[in-house]
Amino acid sequence: MKCAYHPGYQAPLPPGHAFPMSKYPLLKDLLCGEGLLTDADILTPEPLGIDTLALVHTRDYLEKLMTGALSAAEQRRLGLPWTAALWLRSRLAAAGTLLAARAALADGLAGNLAGGTHHAFADHAEGFCVLNDVAIAIVKLRTERLIERAVVIDLDVHQGNGTAAIFETDTAVFTFSMHGESNYPTAKMRSCLDIGLADGTGDEGYLDALDRNLPRVLDESSAGS
Repeated sequence: MKCAYHPGYQAPLPPGHAFPMSKYPLLKDLLCGEGLLTDADILTPEPLGIDTLALVHTRDYLEKLMTGALSAAEQRRLGLPWTAALWLRSRLAAAGTLLAARAALADGLAGNLAGGTHHAFADHAEGFCVLNDVAIAIVKLRTERLIERAVVIDLDVHQGNGTAAIFETDTAVFTFSMHGESNYPTAKMRSCLDIGLADGTGDEGYLDALDRNLPRVLDESSAGS
């Protein structure tokens, strides 16, 4: 399976910061060490340009990111300090998701060893998420007429609020989020289908909820195709 990765996925953060930025190279090393990935499987992205990012994000927001003009309040909402390395890292991760999506169309399956930044809205950042890479990939591929419809299956413990908001009125994209109901974010957006799980849900309950809802997601998402 092809996977996108770039050393620039790891950007420096202040000592003791809560976000585990080192997980990206560690994941790559683990997969290669176990023989699940080889050098030939790794796709190396180039940072996405502004015109592609603007398919999803507002020009005003992108201008702030380019120039480092995020206010202190906006950086607190993001949870990360703005740096040039973070801006580059965000464009690389979004490019990796687009690259993986293209590979999946060709091969049936592919991945990105970063991305999934589902708290990024069209006009602002939240929850460690600068750019919504999944939304960018979907809109870009639709613009190129490589796909007509898409399903976002978001199984993070946090609701994919940014993705839900971006596609709220887009009937060609079905958003499904299964998450901890009482976890971040406090104010949830509305996905096409939201499944909020109670605190303490174990593996069996989690998999049962996924088994019950995934067929519904696939049926409802294809109903208009």
